[in-house]
Amino acid sequence: MKTFGKKPEGLRLERIKSSSRWTGERFRNLHPILPGLRDLTASPPTLGDFLRNGDRRLPSGPLPSVSPLDSWARATDSGLRVTWLGHSTLLVEIDGYRVLTDPVWGKRASPFSLVGPKRFQPVPVPLKALPPIDLVIVSHDHYDHLDYPTIRDLAKTGVPFATSLGVGAHLEAFGVAADRITELDWWEAHRLRGLEVTAAPSQHFSGRGLKDRNTTLWSSFVLRTDRHTVFFSGDTGLTTEYERIRDRLGPFDLVMLEVGGLHPSWGDMHLGPENALDAASMLGGGAFLPVHWGTFSLAMHAWDQPAEVLFEQAPKTGVRLLMPRLGQPVEPDQANGVDPWWRAVDTVVPKPQHGTTGAIIASRAMAEPID
Repeated sequence: MKTFGKKPEGLRLERIKSSSRWTGERFRNLHPILPGLRDLTASPPTLGDFLRNGDRRLPSGPLPSVSPLDSWARATDSGLRVTWLGHSTLLVEIDGYRVLTDPVWGKRASPFSLVGPKRFQPVPVPLKALPPIDLVIVSHDHYDHLDYPTIRDLAKTGVPFATSLGVGAHLEAFGVAADRITELDWWEAHRLRGLEVTAAPSQHFSGRGLKDRNTTLWSSFVLRTDRHTVFFSGDTGLTTEYERIRDRLGPFDLVMLEVGGLHPSWGDMHLGPENALDAASMLGGGAFLPVHWGTFSLAMHAWDQPAEVLFEQAPKTGVRLLMPRLGQPVEPDQANGVDPWWRAVDTVVPKPQHGTTGAIIASRAMAEPID
């Protein structure tokens, strides 16, 4: 299946083998992912848990959203503006450059078109309506971050991509020209005129099938111009690497950290809302916009649990929280306060969205810790 992508080979594979994170067979994290690290009494979710979806894992109706098109047509006042388009997909406008992160317009986070985690609602704006993009970032190769139909369409535009070691093989298989792909190891940087993008450590894993675990790298990314610096976590757990990232690449005007898709038995390969607040503090401040929530049901928690925890706890930590609606552009230095807009969505126990075992395989490929 084309959606699975392609394994790295040739010069791409040689670059992988030269990485300090490569063990000879796969990439490894700097810190171990220990199942049960958060809750030693927690048991992994069963196949039945995924099939039943649990209590309030899906919203009963669409989330409030707005069209960003009018705002995008106007220049930013501050030079830095960000639009959350769902899950980890953001349009970052930074001093005249437009950067799209982990673009997913597909209906499911899955290699299959009929089964797998289905998005709660469409992206607020069609892919073809995006303004010209200067760079696309793909943090790693999981289906909720690297989406075949989206990449296939973006490839037709000629936009350049920056990604982690090995992921370029998938991009090329999906139609992106090889000379439009820049693969980065941790701490490597690529310059696009006045914009610098740097790959940084994260704690996660990779793979799109049953036989390619950790054969490509996973990364966080930093965007820097002469005026602003932005951090994008990709998928990651909490480690002391955030302090190293702060010291080497900070300070940050905006940090975008993942907060959903966590289960206690999976260990620290996702942040969750509490650890995201700790990570934001370790990064040294800057406005914090949470991502990786409100779009797909990838774990057992309620769909709005990350938002509620952040809304309650952020004021106690001193972290400046940004929680715009879907599609609502926001300039970090102009945003004040958080409106709990998600509470307008009434929730019920939904009908199952995963119909077959194949859907569970797709879910576990994104959520099961291997290290």
